[in-house]
Amino acid sequence: MIGSASLAPYLGLAGMIAGAAFASGALVWIARFGDRARPDREAAMAASALTALWCVLGAALGPDAPATAMIATARNLAFIAVIFRLFSADGRDESLRPIRPVILALVLVELLQPLILAIEMRVDPARQFEAVIFEVSAVLAMLVAIGVLMLLHNLYAGAAAASRQVLRWSGIAFAGIFAYDLNLHTIAYLGGESPQVLVALRGLFAGAMIGLLAIGANARGASLQLRPSRAVTFQTLSLLVIASYLLVMVLVTRSLALIGGDVARTGQVAFLVLAIVSAVIWLPSQRVRSWIRVMAAKHLFQHRYDYRVEWLRFTRTIGRGSGGSASFHERAVKAIADISDSPAGLLLVPNEEAQLELTARWNWPTIEVPAIAGGYTLSGLLEQHHHILDLDEVRAGTDYHGELAEVPAWLREAEDAWALVPLIHFERLVGAIILARPRIERQLDWEDFDLLRVAGQQLASYLAEQAGQQALMDASRFDEFNRRMAFVMHDIKNLASQMSLLAANAEKHADNPAFRADMLVTLRKSSEKLAALLARLGRYGAGQVQELGLVDLAGLARTVAKRFEGVHPVALTRADPIEVVADRESLEQALIHLVQNALDASDAKTPVHLDVVRDGLAGRIDVVDSGHGMSPEFVRNSLFKPFVSSKRGGFGIGAFEAREMVRAMGGRLAVESREGVGSRFSITLPLPEAARLGGTAGDSPSAQQNEVA
Repeated sequence: MIGSASLAPYLGLAGMIAGAAFASGALVWIARFGDRARPDREAAMAASALTALWCVLGAALGPDAPATAMIATARNLAFIAVIFRLFSADGRDESLRPIRPVILALVLVELLQPLILAIEMRVDPARQFEAVIFEVSAVLAMLVAIGVLMLLHNLYAGAAAASRQVLRWSGIAFAGIFAYDLNLHTIAYLGGESPQVLVALRGLFAGAMIGLLAIGANARGASLQLRPSRAVTFQTLSLLVIASYLLVMVLVTRSLALIGGDVARTGQVAFLVLAIVSAVIWLPSQRVRSWIRVMAAKHLFQHRYDYRVEWLRFTRTIGRGSGGSASFHERAVKAIADISDSPAGLLLVPNEEAQLELTARWNWPTIEVPAIAGGYTLSGLLEQHHHILDLDEVRAGTDYHGELAEVPAWLREAEDAWALVPLIHFERLVGAIILARPRIERQLDWEDFDLLRVAGQQLASYLAEQAGQQALMDASRFDEFNRRMAFVMHDIKNLASQMSLLAANAEKHADNPAFRADMLVTLRKSSEKLAALLARLGRYGAGQVQELGLVDLAGLARTVAKRFEGVHPVALTRADPIEVVADRESLEQALIHLVQNALDASDAKTPVHLDVVRDGLAGRIDVVDSGHGMSPEFVRNSLFKPFVSSKRGGFGIGAFEAREMVRAMGGRLAVESREGVGSRFSITLPLPEAARLGGTAGDSPSAQQNEVA
């Protein structure tokens, strides 16, 4: 097996050759591209040339040859000259007076090295005397290295901000060279011999550092900054953690070995097993990785976020194709949640009454969200102030804009809820994102607020654009539907006219009285049906009702339940005597639509329940089923959208037509649904007293059409 000692000469030869190439390249670079006005230009060129010569001699004669040692001394003196010239680069020539004695002392100490070399060549090769010479030479080299490092520290610490850009790369180069030499000579002094591997790599390292000196030789290179990405930093930290873990394992096992005996052996095995189990449990943990990221962002970077990476990830998440399982609204929640390392989130969108409703949830199936997740006052507060709510502050009682009274109770009680981010587009609230608490708990700060606010505005524009496109698609479908209905109405009108004319002619020209009578009855009935159909089609989609009056909700519910008798069980579980203002025919048609939908969603023997109750100044009839239920996204985006149906062969206008009929009567249709549990449709209509008040205020559509006495 070849040891490191046998490889050291070959490694040293390759390192010296590479170092000579680096130093020669640096010399050419400084001569051709270096700033000619720099005060250290000539000294830097001399240092590069002497470093190249030292590497060449080291490769040809060996690192310990007298000629190599003499050039090494000249190289160090050139380095000291460069540092001296750098002190004047900051315009501090007056402050050079206290520096000159230090420079002179370092030069004198460095000049002692040739003297030591001359003594070593003249005296007899006594082993004890050689050891003394070796130790003195190592001590002198350490003194020079320490002095140069102190000079570099004073140079950079006392430099102005503008001058640090000029000094940066030169300071890094000299600090690297003399820190390497200090480490090498310290190990040599303590061990009594030079470390062969460090000596072999000395030329390569010095050449690489001279390359950094060349980078800072012109203005363009001096402006370069080494800024490792966060990914590289996190990976480096992970490697350091693993290396520390292995180092601790080695130290502990070696310490246990000093005890000796079976106890030491048993302790070593037990410790190794414990260490391996701990590594298997903790190192793959998401919580540990999150903790490392938080600590690195907190202590190593000026800003917590890498804005370029965050923005690329945000746009990539939003722009992901529809081929995946996540919907657009779920991707929107994920895009905001990823910014703050939140594991889950909700999207709330205001309805037509400015109340917040749940539209989508991402990785948060357990939280219970009511049908009305937030009132219109909360929407108005978010829209007015654009304020991101820190829910921990809300729970603590901190109030900035009156949000304490508006945050709903369910959100206060959800301890996992961390922040509420409003989505504002052109001063209008498009939605709100509720973020779950990160795995590593921390407080929101100004950087979180700024980034979440900007990302929320961008996301709001996406949501508004998507809603606009959906509205255009609906309008296009309506236009196509209206054109088709126009043709149907035209054909039916012609047919009704022809049948009426046939009936009139048959009365005059039919010879057979019996045939004539039967034909007249048939034609009259057909004409009446076609005319009724024509009138109904003419009213479709106009949002009009025939006549408003008092309707007994309980009686209407009984009528509808009886209609489905024998088809499916429909139970009237509560029937308070309530009269509301409505059009009975339209209300019955809307209620039949809803009951039929409930029957379609329920099992054959599972009953559908009808509840008639009083709700303040309104009456309410609920259609409740225990069927398959609907997702919040389907309720929000598809349930009341015409031409969108979940039933095979369905036209998709039943729920839409029912809602439009109820609205035309001055009422409201609301829905609550949960997948696997069932649905509740609630029709709310005004009582006569409320209708009269609405008519007085002039904002009740039903009262405007027909005043209720």
